[in-house]
Amino acid sequence: MTTIAPPAHGPGRVRSSEELRAIAEEAATRFADASADEVLAWAAETFGRNLVVACSMAADTVVPHLAARHVPGVDVLFLQTGYHFAETIGTRDALAHTVDVRIVEALPRLTVVEQDAQFGPRLHDRDPQACCAMRKVEPINRELASYEAWVTGVRREDNSLRASTQVVEWDAAHQMVKINPVAAWSTEQVMEYAGTHGVPVNFLLDEGYPSIGCEPCTRPVAPGEDPRSGRWAGHAKTECGLHVAPGEKESA
Repeated sequence: MTTIAPPAHGPGRVRSSEELRAIAEEAATRFADASADEVLAWAAETFGRNLVVACSMAADTVVPHLAARHVPGVDVLFLQTGYHFAETIGTRDALAHTVDVRIVEALPRLTVVEQDAQFGPRLHDRDPQACCAMRKVEPINRELASYEAWVTGVRREDNSLRASTQVVEWDAAHQMVKINPVAAWSTEQVMEYAGTHGVPVNFLLDEGYPSIGCEPCTRPVAPGEDPRSGRWAGHAKTECGLHVAPGEKESA
């Protein structure tokens, strides 16, 4: 089966990888202890429309809200895997109606039906690594290649792989600047911000889902468990591969 990748939505990079890396390394020191607003004001001035926000439509919806204060109409990447909870789609729609953003859907090359025909049904059960690679990693890599910097909701308390997350980093895997404005925030701070500013968050957060991915691969988490232990339950896997740094190996 021959597939054609959907087109990317970004404006296209202007700076070279070397220039972007120099910007990231200088900013990593300057904004090490900066507030979310401080680093996003700099990002808006530095990158403008070449800045994109990635959002899973859980509690990280606060990040598009923060970014839109500095870049009205900012692009927000949503990975349309075809396997989302209805609540996640509802959160995406609510965000689009309440915050000044442009939702950009990153689409896999294959629909779910096409993937099932080529690789067999429920690939996510048999080989979640391969499923994530096709439905998440390849689509977002394609989109990110058309921007110079991306903003994420990664927080240090998420898990051990994210404990050393910097506010600004050089993303060697994508050859671009990575900005994590809420890296130091706690879950309580995120939810307080959402409540204060009327930012829609995923209803599943109140149903025992502190980390929300695709419906077939996500279960509720018991009190005291690692917040990401409900992702890919039954597999030695806690990351889809989007935020694993070069040199780190995530078990499949």
